[in-house]
Amino acid sequence: MLSRSDLAGSRFDTDGLRERCTLVEGDLDALGPALGDLNPRTVFHLAAQTQVGKANLVPLSTWETNIRGTYMLLEAVREHDPATRVVVASSDKAYGSHRELPYREDFALQPRFPYDVSKAATDMIARSYAATYGMPVAVTRLANVYGPGDVNWARLIPDTARALLRGERPVIRSDGTPERDYIYVEDAADAYLAVAGSLGDPSNHGRAWNAGSGEPVSVLEVVRRLIAVSGRDLEPDIQGTGVPHGEIDRQYLDPTAIREELGWRPRWDLDSGLRAAWEWYERTLR
Repeated sequence: MLSRSDLAGSRFDTDGLRERCTLVEGDLDALGPALGDLNPRTVFHLAAQTQVGKANLVPLSTWETNIRGTYMLLEAVREHDPATRVVVASSDKAYGSHRELPYREDFALQPRFPYDVSKAATDMIARSYAATYGMPVAVTRLANVYGPGDVNWARLIPDTARALLRGERPVIRSDGTPERDYIYVEDAADAYLAVAGSLGDPSNHGRAWNAGSGEPVSVLEVVRRLIAVSGRDLEPDIQGTGVPHGEIDRQYLDPTAIREELGWRPRWDLDSGLRAAWEWYERTLR
């Protein structure tokens, strides 16, 4: 596992993962030596700047991380062993805004905002390595991943959980109507593994796979469901109007291909996932 900093105090330690992994501290420059030392059979490229708001404020660093980071990794793999399987994390946001929903894998990528553009570029660069060099590369276009261990407080579910634990009303920065698709973290991991497993078949090289519930849920509904799970007697504090600039109003995925071709399907529904996430936040943040 390559990480830019040690993961002391995270789930990497608390869940005993350190004993099961070899951690290499380093940035992009460490990719080549790490591949040479560890000789992995499969690489999962998950590193990214993941925040839409931050991307709007500092697009250059987002593009540096997401776009350059992807082609640097793919080049390192190609130079080390082009037969290494690579699964690259794209995003549902790579699709941009479409009138027709849910997104299908054959939809055009038509992003407009910096973060969405970075993920679309990542997506296309990754698939170009399959087309040009015959490398076993595929991309995942996942819904919004949530669950235990997420301490990025700019995200809806962690921020809501923290507010509830403080006895504060959860803040909604839109009018509450934007709709998203959500995927529990364990289901996301299963999707990555399913896609990696598919790369033994050359016909799957360069494929993109949607993974999500296929069901849109509004921001307000997610917050209300988490409040219900928590048992707190609090109401959402809706501070926004309309859809925040740089965000897409409605997004959700059609996961038919990964379900029918790879046998993947989510094992967690939103309520059970929110309950598991809440129990982790309650235990960890109290």
